[in-house]
Amino acid sequence: MIRHCVFIHFKPSVTEHEKAGLYAEIAGLKSRMPGLVGVHVGRNVSPETGMDKGYSEGFMVDFDGPAARDAYLADSEHRLTGDRIVAAAEGGLRGIIVYDLEIPD
Repeated sequence: MIRHCVFIHFKPSVTEHEKAGLYAEIAGLKSRMPGLVGVHVGRNVSPETGMDKGYSEGFMVDFDGPAARDAYLADSEHRLTGDRIVAAAEGGLRGIIVYDLEIPD
């Protein structure tokens, strides 16, 4: 399994409604993308104050393997949502961290 983790430092002007819309777009891909097995969205709830460096929200998408993840990355709908996320992040791409983890079966 591949867990695709995306952490976002949103601009202060981005509303909760806008964030929810972005997360809904990501979750909506699950119904039409084979191998996308889970979407998890939320705020950082760590008690370690300041450790998130401002990347206090984000999502994780689980795939059954690298091929499904690669199809997601190439998907045109995902790319449009990704562009909206970049536009909503503080400093554009500098306001986003992406980290993929391979999780053994």
